[in-house]
Amino acid sequence: MKEIEIVVAHGERATLRVGDVFLKVDVDQTRTEVEVEAMAMVPIPTPEVLWRKPPVLALAAVPGTALGRLGEPSAASPAAWAAAGAAVRRLHDAPLPPWPGQSLDDIAARLDAECAWLITNGVLPADLVTRNRRIAEAALRPWTPVFVHGDLQISHVFVDGDEVTGVIDWSEAARGDALYDLAILTLGHEEHLGDVLAGYGTDVDLDVIRAWWSLRSLLASRWLIENGFDPSSPGCEFDVLRAQG
Repeated sequence: MKEIEIVVAHGERATLRVGDVFLKVDVDQTRTEVEVEAMAMVPIPTPEVLWRKPPVLALAAVPGTALGRLGEPSAASPAAWAAAGAAVRRLHDAPLPPWPGQSLDDIAARLDAECAWLITNGVLPADLVTRNRRIAEAALRPWTPVFVHGDLQISHVFVDGDEVTGVIDWSEAARGDALYDLAILTLGHEEHLGDVLAGYGTDVDLDVIRAWWSLRSLLASRWLIENGFDPSSPGCEFDVLRAQG
C-alpha cells in the first residue's frame, strides 16, 4: 500500500495523492463541474479524469515537475517559461467557455473589502495597502474576455525539460482577462516575465500585469491567513506588495 500524501487541505477542499492518483475532495461541486468541463475543452495538456464520485474527483498525475513555487527560485529554464507562455496563448485563443467570469464591479467591491480588512486589523501598514490599491486600479478596466485558467500559479504548470506536460487545477476557469493569467503565472517571479511574454507572442501592457500582481496579493491575503497559509513568507504575497511602487 502506497503512502497517502496530503497535498493541500483546508475548510473548502482537500487534495490527496496515492501513487499516481490525485483525489480531490470539494464541498462545492460547481467547482468540480467547472474543472472537468474546462479540461475537456482546452487545447493544452491536462490531467486525465479517472473517475468522479461526488464529492471526490480522481485524476491521474501529469508527468514532469512544477515550473516552480511561490517564494522559491525556479529551476526551470527560460525555454520552459517561454513554453508556458505559449501554452497560455493557446488557451487564450481557444473558444470561450459557456459560463461567465467575475464582473469588474464584483472585483472592485472585493478589493475595497479586503483592503479595509487588512488596514482595520493591522495586518499591513495602511500606506502599503493604499499604494497597492492605487496600483491595482490599472487592472480594473474593460477587457476582451478570453478563456482563462483563473488560478495559473506556477505550481499548477508542469514541465519536462523545455516542454509543458500538463496544467492542473481548473476549478476557477472562466471568461476573463488574459493579463490576469499572465500575472498570476509570474507573481513573485518577475525575472521570468520576459520569457513568458516571448512565448506568449504578443505585446501586453506591463502596467496592467503589475496591477494584477497587487490586486491578486491584496485579495488573497485574508483567505491565506484564515486557511493556515502564510503570505508573509519570503517571496510571497506581502513581499510582492512591498516590491510594488
